[in-house]
Amino acid sequence: MAETTSDKLSSAFMAEFLRNAGGTAIIDGGLATELERQGADLNDPLWSATCLLTSPHLIHKVHMDYLEAGADIIITASYQATIQGFESKGLSRDESESLLRKSVEIACSARDNYYDSCNTSIPDETPDGKIFKKRQILVAASVGSYGAYLADGSEYSGNYGDSITLEALKEFHRRRVKVLAESGADLIAFETIPNKLEAKAYAELLEEENMSIPAWFAFNSKDGIHVVSGDSYSECVSIAESCRNIVAVGINCTPPRFIHGLISSIKKVSTKPIVIYPNSGESYDADLKEWVQNTGVSDDDFVSYVNKWCEIGASLVGGCCRTTPDTIRAIYRTLSKR
Repeated sequence: MAETTSDKLSSAFMAEFLRNAGGTAIIDGGLATELERQGADLNDPLWSATCLLTSPHLIHKVHMDYLEAGADIIITASYQATIQGFESKGLSRDESESLLRKSVEIACSARDNYYDSCNTSIPDETPDGKIFKKRQILVAASVGSYGAYLADGSEYSGNYGDSITLEALKEFHRRRVKVLAESGADLIAFETIPNKLEAKAYAELLEEENMSIPAWFAFNSKDGIHVVSGDSYSECVSIAESCRNIVAVGINCTPPRFIHGLISSIKKVSTKPIVIYPNSGESYDADLKEWVQNTGVSDDDFVSYVNKWCEIGASLVGGCCRTTPDTIRAIYRTLSKR
């Protein structure tokens, strides 16, 4: 298939950004972890998105913390923010859409505030480790899976049942994705995609609605070979490869030990930049709804992986659940030495 002008624009967008970033860009880390550390109560089906209603200032602070740790991309607090989820709380359709836009507005405001700080801060890194380096920063609007909306852990199984069809998934996501695409974000991050069906729904939705915003697909895996549903990881990546809007493809919310093999799998079927932001490797107890202590890797170990991932082809790297600004700062420092 011949490459169209819009294809070239999409691929050029990410190529130019990565070139400006020195070849590798840094994504932020876990949001919910940090919101809880700031005192937020996330025991709610909306999870981190509940702070859009209760404490948007905390979201702003976490974005700032990641920017000051060296992140080049900050991801909005919209992972579990859905119109259906907000409406179940009694909000109107207009109020629900406004909250989606608000997630992007908070991130854009944090970026503006950070740039203001860069203009007045000398040197680039302060004694307490804060990075004030004027650079291109992207805001990625997060779209979580249908399973994330269900808040029953099914984004970690991809098992939605026979009643959830391709068309049903497209209709569930359609308005939400359109609102986020028109919200002022630089790209959309389709995150923790658990199965091939949902990836196909996203790809067809972007095409049907003729959206011009770039996006990435990030899948999750439990074994380093398949996505969590058991679908072939290579087949899922192939869907991203054929979608003109997708400017990067990779993996998130997956233990670090599986990433090396998954990068190799991506390279066999895709020419797009590879995006990698694993969790800390800790285990999550879905029944207790809490993380199992001492089951993850240290920041030092996490960063030692990052160098290897970049050497074999990762272009965008960061962290997911249970990673912190300290993790991202460590990535910034190690990549600065490359």
